[in-house]
Amino acid sequence: MTYQPKSQNLLDHGTTVGPQIYRILRARIISNEMEPGIRISESEIASEYDVSRQPVREAFIKLAEEGLLEVRPQRGTFVRKITVSAVMDARFVREAIEADIARYLAANASDATISKLRSQISEQRAALDNPQRFMELDDIFHATLAEAAGKARVWRIVEGLKSQMDRVRHLSMLRFPAPKLVSQHAAIVEAIANHDTESAVDAMRGHLQEILNDLPEIAKGRPEFFEERP
Repeated sequence: MTYQPKSQNLLDHGTTVGPQIYRILRARIISNEMEPGIRISESEIASEYDVSRQPVREAFIKLAEEGLLEVRPQRGTFVRKITVSAVMDARFVREAIEADIARYLAANASDATISKLRSQISEQRAALDNPQRFMELDDIFHATLAEAAGKARVWRIVEGLKSQMDRVRHLSMLRFPAPKLVSQHAAIVEAIANHDTESAVDAMRGHLQEILNDLPEIAKGRPEFFEERP
């Protein structure tokens, strides 16, 4: 497959272009707009965004380091297919970190934090028919939990690890109902509000283990997106 430009995303030329190109391409890969397996080139991307090839080259290097692009000598650069082992590793790390975050918040969360989280649950319910917005709110929810526990820096590390997992999450939104995820989020919040440590931990672990059930069906439905079968 070859790359087909779809849109002219506007850049802010008042600030550094390279990081913007990286963020835009990363989002397009994670959302599967740039489908796994397609070939892309520095010149095509540079032309699409009306920039020189240098910031595109820098973005390509970062995306390759993150496992989202693959450089094949004498063949070109391709959007890498989803790596199941990387998805599983990211899920493992997230569960370990976020279960401890839930444990901490069940013992220490303020009323203001609980109110903020409940408000976010309401926003999620209002976005059930908008998968892209729901995904954004999902990330905000987990980031809020980390920030409330004083672990914002740790969450930034997790964000850098979970790109392959996020690609599967986008695919799952096309196949599995979002209301189930909102219910899981609500269970986490209410366990925290009730200072029920074990229930908060169990709810978080169950939520993050959901992908273990979804992944085989997702891979079966779109095998061309994956490097190997789960």
